[in-house]
Amino acid sequence: MDPEYASVKGRKRPQRPPRAHREVADELRARIRSGVLRPGQRMPTQARLAEEFGVERGTVRQALRILQSEQLLTDVSKGAPATVAAVESAPTGPAAPPLPTTAALAPRIATAFAAEHVEIDAVCLTSVSLTLALGESLRRIHAGQLEPAKIDVRVLLPSRSIDLAFPVPVGGRDGTGDPVHERWLTQRNAQGQVLRHNLLALRATHGIDVRVSFRALPFTPPVKLYLLNGEVALFAHYTPARREASADHGDLETYDVQGIRSLLFAFERGAGPRDTAFVEQSQRWFDALWETISSELVLTG
Repeated sequence: MDPEYASVKGRKRPQRPPRAHREVADELRARIRSGVLRPGQRMPTQARLAEEFGVERGTVRQALRILQSEQLLTDVSKGAPATVAAVESAPTGPAAPPLPTTAALAPRIATAFAAEHVEIDAVCLTSVSLTLALGESLRRIHAGQLEPAKIDVRVLLPSRSIDLAFPVPVGGRDGTGDPVHERWLTQRNAQGQVLRHNLLALRATHGIDVRVSFRALPFTPPVKLYLLNGEVALFAHYTPARREASADHGDLETYDVQGIRSLLFAFERGAGPRDTAFVEQSQRWFDALWETISSELVLTG
């Protein structure tokens, strides 16, 4: 499966073809939004980034300029390393434009974490984007900048036992095993365990009442949905495309999606009749799935 997010720090992939500057920008943007790279911190040098990503310095420079245009970096030049800019809140209201998941989700979640009781519901293919987006809020809790008393997180993910609509091999399953499904399952389980561990750790470190629950859907969700404190709904389409994935016996053509690039449309209760109705109906839809056709999900093999 083409992962929504995968850290490349310290990894060498000499057989992977060079990445386009937009792909490099996507991964660096994810690090900034997750808090791995913090406001005011210097970026690695362009030479170091070029070596890590296996690209030319010019490609890195183009990626950094994209992030500078998004006001995520400052001081991008051929000389000293760029600096991570201060994180700004996502635009709000009915006129707010859709943004990629990596740009939209983290600041929205950080705003939600300002509440005393934080409630997050999610429907997704994996919990990669959610795990990533929570990074900044967790950092701010540990820094004493956020102090929620209670956190409830519910996540609906596809069941391991269904035939997924995506990711799937282009030629279909041949009955001798499905490495694409196994790769997705491994990621689903691993990211879910990381999400749960990171949140439950707040019990011991800060005495926060935390509950994290997962349930399994009997279908592949064609969309991703995040509901924050019953006040905000973030919605995006999963768009399948033909992609190449690595397998044990070589590369494999698949139909897959890239969640971090999915455009999230934001709807807010009180921003207007349509926004309010969308938030309310999305919450009812999630609750209905949770209480009826979903089943227990165990994040193991």
